[in-house]
Amino acid sequence: LLRAFGASIGKNVNIYPSAEIYFPWLLTVKDYSCIGEWALLYNLGPIYIGKSVTISHKAHLCAGTHDYNKRELPLLKKGIVLKDYSWVCTEAFIGPGCTIGEGSVIGARSVVVSDIDDWKVFGGNPAREIKKRYLIEN
Repeated sequence: LLRAFGASIGKNVNIYPSAEIYFPWLLTVKDYSCIGEWALLYNLGPIYIGKSVTISHKAHLCAGTHDYNKRELPLLKKGIVLKDYSWVCTEAFIGPGCTIGEGSVIGARSVVVSDIDDWKVFGGNPAREIKKRYLIEN
């Protein structure tokens, strides 16, 4: 259904029916990614989700804000990028214009308001680096 409304969806993508996506034509999801239950993608600006990305339930990606320096509070549409192999944990918030680095993990209920480096674990409000992420090969 999202494809019918202009979303670009890769192969083997799992998007739960309870996920809310405001503007499908501004959504790109690459192969093997997942958008969990009750996730909210407020994509006033484009949201790009790389391959093998997990967005856990109730995460909130907000790709819009307002210019508070102007009386009229004009809308600003700032895209969000989640690079390959990243994970946005339960109830985390990703703010407008943020890029989540390849392989990075955003801890549960964290608030991200700036770009996140590759292969790191971040958590808190505002999100701060907790440690590097190391892959264990099987």
